Amino acid sequence: MELVKPEQVGMNSERLARISKHLTSHYIDPGKIAGCTTLVARKGKVCYLEALGQADRERKTVMKEDTLVRMYSMTKPITSVAIMMLFEQGRLALTDPVHRSIPEFKKLRVYETGSYPAFMSSPPTRPMNIKDLLTHTSGLTYDFMRATNVDYTYRKMKIATWAEGDTTETLIDKLVQVPLEFNPGERWNYSVSTDVLGRVVEVITGMPLRDYFKQFIFSPLGMTETGFEIDKDKTDRFAACYQYDPQGKPALQDDPLNSAFADRTFDSGGGGLVSTISDYYKFCSMLLNGGELDGVRILGPRTVEYMTQNHLPGNVDMAEFATGKFSEEGYAGIGFGLGFAVKMDPVKNSNLGSEGEFYWSGAASTLFWIDPKEEMIVIFLTQLMGNTAYEFRRELQAIICSSIED
Repeated sequence: MELVKPEQVGMNSERLARISKHLTSHYIDPGKIAGCTTLVARKGKVCYLEALGQADRERKTVMKEDTLVRMYSMTKPITSVAIMMLFEQGRLALTDPVHRSIPEFKKLRVYETGSYPAFMSSPPTRPMNIKDLLTHTSGLTYDFMRATNVDYTYRKMKIATWAEGDTTETLIDKLVQVPLEFNPGERWNYSVSTDVLGRVVEVITGMPLRDYFKQFIFSPLGMTETGFEIDKDKTDRFAACYQYDPQGKPALQDDPLNSAFADRTFDSGGGGLVSTISDYYKFCSMLLNGGELDGVRILGPRTVEYMTQNHLPGNVDMAEFATGKFSEEGYAGIGFGLGFAVKMDPVKNSNLGSEGEFYWSGAASTLFWIDPKEEMIVIFLTQLMGNTAYEFRRELQAIICSSIED
């Protein structure tokens, strides 16, 4: 990636240098994270790119720009783009019931009372549709929510826990045995919805998700380092992943040389990709450019614009519509589009940024945001499980947005 001086794109070099000072003094030197990489681009040019600390603390491997990391839920926007590509081709509609692609979903019911395995449930008021999955208003959940008898059942049945032999089909087999948290469209709840979308892509195209991604997204965009498992010849560039520990330094959670991301059978559209900062920058650039990069068009500009509007009913924010306690950032002033959170009101959200900015994060504390108004992309990669432990997004937004001069 070509690196230009920040002043060439209307940013202040001295202020951007605060990124390195802040991350080093507050996180790396105290041992809260092993290492990280941060990219800032504006007006189509990268003006800040720095890797700090270690990719692998145990082996003293230095963090570099080509370090491979687990993207976890930063996979979700890519799966959402895949779905909208099929939408543009007329192969699905957002109002299509999910059971059109996954007939087993006709069996889904809604939780009333009871606990695993004895539930009382009722038929949904309407079928779950594709848009419910894109907006996380499907009624599905995640096992880590720890709020209801339904998410307890997800843990008990190991739903969304990758194991040898698991596939998108086995995920569906498990999901149809558990009631929904609520009727589709009634609330927002973070969930395995995007994994279900990955299965929809497979059914409609007749291709494994990894093959569809590679042929229609990764290869056209030149994302040569991105995939659902780590190749053996790349483990020397694969970062270690750590688990947040409030009592001390993070403990090793996934060893690059014995990783859960090797030899995998489950193509998780909700959280399975491994990538680099340069590859993910290509994906973000495509979105900022309205669906096109270097002459290759992935989506039409109107589709990207549509995806990045708030699609919650009545244009409410997530503070009004969300259930559960999951939040990498406060919900006030934040809506949700088709695969992304969308900043509706920066004042209400109490963070710097622009109206119309869209973003998401990953479980290992990775994050990105795209600000069309400022023509800006920011990507932050580290490997710390527990992405609500620290306020990386708020802190980086304060530093980076205050560096804009024109």
